[in-house]
Amino acid sequence: MSISRKKTRRVQVRHIGIGGDEPIRIQSMTSTKTTDIAATLEQISRLEEVGCELVRLAIPDEDAVAAFSEIRQKVKIPLIADVHFDYRLALSALEAGADKIRINPGNIGGAERTLEVVQEAANRGVPVRIGVNSGSIEKDILQKHGGPTADALVESAIRQIDLVSSVKDLQLVLSLKASDVQTAIQAYRGISEVTDYPLHLGITEAGITMTGAVRSAVGIGTLLAEGIGDTLRVSLTGDVVDEVRVAWEIVRCLGLRERGVTLISCPTCGRTEVDLISIALKVDEAIRRIEEPVKVAVMGCAVNGPGEAKEADVGVACGTGTGLIFRKGEVIRKVPEADIVDELLKEVRYFIDSK
Repeated sequence: MSISRKKTRRVQVRHIGIGGDEPIRIQSMTSTKTTDIAATLEQISRLEEVGCELVRLAIPDEDAVAAFSEIRQKVKIPLIADVHFDYRLALSALEAGADKIRINPGNIGGAERTLEVVQEAANRGVPVRIGVNSGSIEKDILQKHGGPTADALVESAIRQIDLVSSVKDLQLVLSLKASDVQTAIQAYRGISEVTDYPLHLGITEAGITMTGAVRSAVGIGTLLAEGIGDTLRVSLTGDVVDEVRVAWEIVRCLGLRERGVTLISCPTCGRTEVDLISIALKVDEAIRRIEEPVKVAVMGCAVNGPGEAKEADVGVACGTGTGLIFRKGEVIRKVPEADIVDELLKEVRYFIDSK
């Protein structure tokens, strides 16, 4: 059954649309110093290779603004300026060519300065993401709710919406992030019920790669399955490329986007007679940059072989030092263990070319 997404307003970020009938958009954020232009450009390139569609850069000072301006001229992907504490940096980033601005009114300097930034963004046709998170909720709202609850996040977001709603032609995106997964889920559900602004999903401070991926998959995946969310970032303490890979895995397994190879593999057991883990890892490494949608199976024995994995476009079922290469469940040849990876990749390429 397909997921029925909530219809939200559409905003334009350079050549990318968010919300409305647009697909779920995948974002990440560079971990380099923005002022290290070469390293930042290299990281942006790596992110683009794995399917990142928008990239956010930290703007902590005027030197970062100058670097942002130069980077903007050297890449085509939409760039988002992430600004905290100093509204003047947000204004400078807009002048430097930011395609979108991310601010948190809770720490940008008050209502008047928030409005100044938002008005300038609207004048330039640049969307603004107002990011409310559990660490920057207004003190009176925290006292009212007894802490950074889901209801407190929603009330804070509504207060910010009320503040900027008078700005003509404003393109607004909202996020309500918490490190607690259930709090984030409830907050996004709550704001989705009372607004139609596009929502940027994320679990903030999710953790290192494995735990962060699980927390993000549970939180973001739950919301997407309910039709909530228009763009997302998986926040991981690790390689930013992994953020994009995890994000794509979330949207692909929900049937919301198609891109690249879906690798299915069995967990191994006492019947396995080859080094299946090594084979699966080598295949995974080799297929990461393939953009065409293909389903590939790496199975450890006949039990989990062509029959159970017949929905795969291509695959291998391994035996004693051998592998049976198959297409759509039909075995086409037998190869020795040493050749399994190369032969399977040949079939992947053949499948793509034949399409």
